[in-house]
Amino acid sequence: MATAPEITAILGGSRFTRFDVLERERERAGRALSKLGAPVSSGDVDQLRDALRKRKAELGHSGIEAALSRDVRWSTRVARLTATASRGRRALSTIELVASQGSANAFAEWFDRRTSTDDEAAMLAAHPDHFLFRTDADGRQEVWETNGGSPLAARFFIDYDDTSSLRTPVDRDYPVQLAGVARLRDGVAIGGVRHQFRDEGEGFRALLTVEFPALTLPTILRGHRWHLAIEFSNWIEASGCG
Repeated sequence: MATAPEITAILGGSRFTRFDVLERERERAGRALSKLGAPVSSGDVDQLRDALRKRKAELGHSGIEAALSRDVRWSTRVARLTATASRGRRALSTIELVASQGSANAFAEWFDRRTSTDDEAAMLAAHPDHFLFRTDADGRQEVWETNGGSPLAARFFIDYDDTSSLRTPVDRDYPVQLAGVARLRDGVAIGGVRHQFRDEGEGFRALLTVEFPALTLPTILRGHRWHLAIEFSNWIEASGCG
């Protein structure tokens, strides 16, 4: 049986172990259970993951939408106002992950398959604050999640075939890219992602960037670094590419 890769997260110039990231995941799991109206009990990460999986399955899409409807109404208003006032300018939430095994191409191909086949289970399992992932009629990925540092769940759509409004340049040292614009349901661009990967030693390095409107609060930008660390560490492990 292949061993899991060692994954190091680099946030704001500081290095964090897999244990550090799992502790953050455990904290967020309690908050996510509370947001979904489930009892919050103590437990290790695996127990909390199982509790969340069961709660999300119990509610189903319609139940989750109902539970988060108020959050989404308010977060959509804030996102639209912030995007308009920012006039296309962007603030960035960026981290690096270093995996001791695997390859950049293999991971990106795994991720592409998960999104193209609408594998919601893989998307939800990556982070407690992932509530709904599904593909809409236009082929965009519809996401309901709590962005790191925000008290409210948000709803947005990512189009991985559209990079038109991204401000983050392509780094030629990272030949593998996952990128797309994030929009509200009515098409207003509110940011996007440019995730870049390269092989390094026996493993690979990920340079992960989420673009937010320029007037986004710094607490959200800092909090979303941990969100990226949690979800991509879990995806790397799940992919078997390490």
